[in-house]
Amino acid sequence: MTVIIAGHFQQQDEAKAALAALHRAGAPDGQITSFYVNPPGQHDMFPIGGDRDESPGSEDSDKGTAAGLAAGGLIGGAAGTAAGPLGAVTGALVGAHIGSLVGSLSSTDEEKDIPPLRKAGMLVAVTVTSEEEEEKAIDTFRALGAQCVERSEGQIVNGDWTDFNPLSSPVFV
Repeated sequence: MTVIIAGHFQQQDEAKAALAALHRAGAPDGQITSFYVNPPGQHDMFPIGGDRDESPGSEDSDKGTAAGLAAGGLIGGAAGTAAGPLGAVTGALVGAHIGSLVGSLSSTDEEKDIPPLRKAGMLVAVTVTSEEEEEKAIDTFRALGAQCVERSEGQIVNGDWTDFNPLSSPVFV
């Protein structure tokens, strides 16, 4: 694997300018690439669409659902006994349903450290072999107005980033 520096641009003209600047800086043609990155959720990783089986922030919601289901069922069943046998069953079912909803919501963590997603737009990437080349590429992208610059590892072969994964978490520099 080699080090790859990539800049994200919104406009295709900006990406073309970055490609030209990298060529002027001496980067070999086969070690530079540019392509469009689709928005998150539109990479068709699943047959029915989407990228992920589960939202990264909801991994604990199953436990919360189970806890809420049990607590709501007990409370609803106890409260429903005052209305007779049918009330106990109905109360338990309604309580379990409401408890599961509350439990799953309270188990998602809005403040959790979820890795950032790669934003949509034009991506221009170049292979670098030294720290000097890395700094030069980063400075070039920033000077040309890249929205963000990331450092990655992979293979650019004949102008194609062969092992690029749009779902991997970018490491911004």
